[in-house]
Amino acid sequence: MGVFTYADESTSVIPPPRLFKALVLEADTLIPKIAPHAVKSAEIVEGDGGVGTIKKISFGEGSHYSYVKHRIDGLDKDNFVYSYSLVEGDALSDKVEKISYEIKLVASAEGGSIIKSTSNYHTTGDVEIKEEDVKAGKEKATGLFKLIENYLVANPDAYN
Repeated sequence: MGVFTYADESTSVIPPPRLFKALVLEADTLIPKIAPHAVKSAEIVEGDGGVGTIKKISFGEGSHYSYVKHRIDGLDKDNFVYSYSLVEGDALSDKVEKISYEIKLVASAEGGSIIKSTSNYHTTGDVEIKEEDVKAGKEKATGLFKLIENYLVANPDAYN
């Protein structure tokens, strides 16, 4: 088994507390509302919403996948850090055992956020994951993030 790590950094005009609330704490209701084509539903199948909770995310009709289950590995509301792992679903293949993610929001000098994300692909056997293999997933995640950011800009009273 190998572990391949990819890190990324981006920025947002939304400050960390508000962005974290929308992107992490309220994502299960916000994303199906503003992007039903991407995410049809999100539900807790085990746990109370904290560390160890298992969530099932059902994708919209336009997706190549039907669902994934992810486990919350870490949730630090004070420091705006969220980590989770995809542990089941058709987005995982026989080549990838699980994918672990960490998202950290840091205040930027301009009043927005710096989003630091790390993805760890845990592969089976001697499979190697290349950067281009994860590009499509990154593009979809970036598109979804932009929808959330645009929603927050257009609705300044939401998620304060």
